[in-house]
Amino acid sequence: MCGIVGYIGDKSAAPFLLDGLTKLEYRGYDSAGIAVYGDGNIFIEKAVGRLNALKEKLKGRMPEGVVGIGHTRWATHGRPSDRNAHPHTDCHGNFIVVHNGIIENYMALKEELLAKGHNFTSETDTEVAAHLMEDLYDGDFAGTVCKVLKRIEGSYSLVFMSKDHPEELICAKQDNPLVVGLGEGENFIASDIPAIINKTRSTYILNDGEVAIVKKDSITITDREGKPVNKKIFNVSWNAEAAEKGGYEHFMLKEIHEQPKAIRDTMRGFIKQIRPSKNNHAERIASDGSSIVFPELKWDPEFLRNIDKVYIVACGTAYHAGLVGKFYIEKLARMLVEVDLASEFRYRDPIIDNKTLTIFISQSGETSDTLAAMKESKRLGAKTLAITNVIGSSLAREADQVLYTIAGPEIAVASTKAYTTQLILMFMLALYMAQLRKTVNEDRTRELISLLKKIPAQISETLTDVDPIKTFARSYGFNEHVFYIGRSLDYCVALEGALKLKEISYIHAEAYAAGELKHGTLALIVEGVPVIALATQKSVYDKTISNIKEVKARDAVVIGIAAAGDTELEKYIDHVMYVPDTDELLIPLLTVVPLQLLAYYAAITRGCDVDKPRNLAKSVTVE
Repeated sequence: MCGIVGYIGDKSAAPFLLDGLTKLEYRGYDSAGIAVYGDGNIFIEKAVGRLNALKEKLKGRMPEGVVGIGHTRWATHGRPSDRNAHPHTDCHGNFIVVHNGIIENYMALKEELLAKGHNFTSETDTEVAAHLMEDLYDGDFAGTVCKVLKRIEGSYSLVFMSKDHPEELICAKQDNPLVVGLGEGENFIASDIPAIINKTRSTYILNDGEVAIVKKDSITITDREGKPVNKKIFNVSWNAEAAEKGGYEHFMLKEIHEQPKAIRDTMRGFIKQIRPSKNNHAERIASDGSSIVFPELKWDPEFLRNIDKVYIVACGTAYHAGLVGKFYIEKLARMLVEVDLASEFRYRDPIIDNKTLTIFISQSGETSDTLAAMKESKRLGAKTLAITNVIGSSLAREADQVLYTIAGPEIAVASTKAYTTQLILMFMLALYMAQLRKTVNEDRTRELISLLKKIPAQISETLTDVDPIKTFARSYGFNEHVFYIGRSLDYCVALEGALKLKEISYIHAEAYAAGELKHGTLALIVEGVPVIALATQKSVYDKTISNIKEVKARDAVVIGIAAAGDTELEKYIDHVMYVPDTDELLIPLLTVVPLQLLAYYAAITRGCDVDKPRNLAKSVTVE
């Protein structure tokens, strides 16, 4: 996500800020800025685009000062622009803030502050924090920060700077990483260790709810009530390259482990506890007061009654997410859905008119084929909705409406957390549509929302024991052919699992609908060939077992994916990998994780370049 740096000491702050932001470029960003205190004033410079754009603006006018903060932004509220770049200030420039995360209740706070006469200059949620500081300030810098933290809801790592308190920086953390580095006569703040590793290896890793008051000769850590917290110093043993990856060997592995947070961030704000309202159809609630809401869409039952067909269009991994999305919308909202590859869509003269809703999925929002398909849909009169991870991307700008995944930047070419956040957003969209169409009863809605909230923790649980997966990878990683089978949603996930293995290990991997085995595929099953069999869909479980028996009868080596508590599958196969049990609609979010890991460790076994597989690019911007 965003990169944050801070410096206080007796040296010039600006060179460290720029160097630290450079070390965080791998995280991805769309704009950058710094603020430096000197001679009683605070100098701020910001620029959209790469960090070099900021450096160019600072040529010949590098600010002097020994206190400063800096930021690289990955947009979540407001498109990339100079005015939306951080740092942000209050009305009078007394308080300056940088922020990584999402302030969920920013709009309510902004309306409150506007009513009091505050003037906002950006579209961001972050600026609210600076104006709250101004509004609540009583002369106590740290005390006011704690008051602000009690007003904001959501996730954050925040660093505050004040013209009236140039001897200290104050930072706080909730759900987003923040590190304080210890120096001699100087101290450092960063969202990630690479920014400070060349300056110090002695750090405090802040926990949720902690606040650090950082001066050049001291660091005091408290909770949000101002009570002191005793912290142990963490000595970083990683080298600079490993530090970029958070201690993980590769970005892909790091991003696999970031999935619980990415899903939690994407869900945040769309699950609401609200009171029943007879008139508010878009926020019709389940009996416990839980509801899926998409305020950005402003749909109502009439809007969906005027839609007679839905297309989901995407490429690669996003296409596989679309296949799951089709299942969700048809199952929950009972609407006809077709999924198409963007590279084929516009060449087959699709039947589209003003009663068609077209949904386009792209992590980058710059995929050439997907953009072209969207333009063709608009030409034919369809309503267009983009699902992307990048605010201000071409897809987001072109679409009638847009929903954002909050996965943060993906560095590895093989997509992992983008896929799972696309699934979670498609599920919530389908349930939202079902609420409007009244196709799911209140008890079922309540049950699904309750299970949805547990998914991040269940993915974390899935990631705790990877030794069996490593063993499978070492045992079968040198096979040249691997087959994946499954039915229903298991087949959709099998397609993604096979793609991951092909992308990074270069093993020939194919996924098949298990029921299609006898229609030709069984000819490929020979003694010793690995078959990954997904068997988590209770509605077709017995059928899947029959298909597994078919491949075992041909002496395949079968590795099964099953829900915890399933004691039947192991009777028929060679190995089993278990994931936590949940509703069969949601279990694709869990079953894909061991498949991602299996592909990763197979690539390691074969000595492949995991993050940069041959012949592939992260964003395909040519047709």
